[in-house]
Amino acid sequence: MAHLTARNGFRELADRLNRFPQGAPLSENLFKILSVLMSEEDARYLAQIPIKPFTAKQAAEIWKISETEARKKLDSFADKVLILDMETDGQTHYVLPPPMAGFFEFSMMRTRGDIDQQYLSELFYQYITVEEDFIKSLFVRGETQLGRVFVNESALSEESSMHILDYEKASEVIKTAEHMGVSMCYCRHKMEHMGTACGAPMDICMTFGTVADSLIRHGYARRVDGKEGTDLLHQAYESNLVQFGENVKKEVCFICNCCGCCCEAMIAARRFGIMNPVHTSNYIPEIDEHACTGCGKCAEVCPVEALGMVSANDPHKPRKKKVKLDSDVCLGCGVCVRVCPAKAISMEYRGKRIITPENSVHKAVMMAIERGGLEHLIFDNRALFSHRAMAAVLGAILKLPPVKQAMASEQIKSRYFGRLAEKLRERG
Repeated sequence: MAHLTARNGFRELADRLNRFPQGAPLSENLFKILSVLMSEEDARYLAQIPIKPFTAKQAAEIWKISETEARKKLDSFADKVLILDMETDGQTHYVLPPPMAGFFEFSMMRTRGDIDQQYLSELFYQYITVEEDFIKSLFVRGETQLGRVFVNESALSEESSMHILDYEKASEVIKTAEHMGVSMCYCRHKMEHMGTACGAPMDICMTFGTVADSLIRHGYARRVDGKEGTDLLHQAYESNLVQFGENVKKEVCFICNCCGCCCEAMIAARRFGIMNPVHTSNYIPEIDEHACTGCGKCAEVCPVEALGMVSANDPHKPRKKKVKLDSDVCLGCGVCVRVCPAKAISMEYRGKRIITPENSVHKAVMMAIERGGLEHLIFDNRALFSHRAMAAVLGAILKLPPVKQAMASEQIKSRYFGRLAEKLRERG
C-alpha cells in the first residue's frame, strides 16, 4: 500500500494536523490509518476546516458549497467521530480534535462494523508503539504535556488530604461535570485485537463536558450520572488502575483509567520517564523501611516500574529484600499504597506544587510556545476566525511566567514580520 503516501488528500490532512501542538508525524502507517478512518475526499475536506470551533456556515464558505450541504457533511463526520459537534449559545459548533486525545481513540471506543478494527489496531500498534516518533512527539516534546495523573484519593492520609485541591481530585471532576460518558478503553480494546489485553475492566474510560455530550449523542459513550461515575472510579481503584486525565485545572474533558501493560501513557512513562512525559500528581510515596516486609507486591503493581526490590542488607537474613523508590520516575498515583499488606507506604505531599494550565486554551498556548508553533494559533485565519478566539489566546499568554512570555513575544515578532513581508511581496 505504498501508493497511499502519494495521495494528496491524506497528506493535506496530515500537514494540517501538524500545524498544531498535538500533531501526527508523517509515516506510511499514518496514511494507512487515515485511509481506514475516512476516504481521501473526506480527508481533503477535513484538511480545510479550522482546528478551533466553527459553524456550518463558516465551513460552507471554506468549501464553497451551500450551508445545507456543509451541515450534512459535517454531521456525517460527527457520526464517524472524526469531528465533534457541540451546542453553544443555541448554535451548533464543530471542532476537529487532534489525533490524541482525539479521533484515534474515538475510533476504538466501541465495537463497530463500518471499519476493520483488527487492522486498525495493528496499524495503531505499529505507528505508536513500534515506530515511536508519534509517542515521542506526543509525550516528550516541551515541558507542558497532554496529561497528568490524579492521585488515588483513598490512598491519602487525613493529613495529606488537607493539601489536595479540588482540581487534583478525579472525584471532583466527576461530581461537577455537566455531562459524563463512559466508553470502552481504546488501549485495552486495541490490545484485545492484538491478543495481549489484560483482564482490567474495559468499559471504564471517562469523558466529560461537551466532548462527552457529542460522543454520547453519536453512540460512542454511555451517559452516566455522578453516582455511577463515582462507583466506576472506585472500581478503577480496586483494579489498581491509574487515573490519567487532561492536564488542565478547569473543564477536564477526559480521565482514562490506565493499566501499565496496555495503556500508551503508561508505556511512554516507562520508556521516557526521565523526560517527564506525564505530569505527576503532587504526591509521592514515602516508605517505612522498618515496616516493609519485602513482599514485592507494590513493585508488581507499579505501572511505570518506579518501585524495585533490592537487598535489605540484613546479615541475619541475607535473602531479605526491601523496596526502593525511583522518585524521578514515580507518577504519584498511589496504587502501591493500596496493595501493601504491611501498611508501610504512605502518600506524602511533594512540597512544591506542579504547575497545571488553567484550561485547554492555556495548555494549547504553552504547548505551542514550547514546540515553536505559536504562530499557527495566532496567524492561521481559518483557525482564529473571531476576536473572541484571539482574545482567549492573548489572554492565556498574559498569564504565563515572564520567561514563557518572552518566548511567545519572540515567536510572534518573527512570524508577524515574516507574514507582513510575505503580504507586501504579494501586493507588490
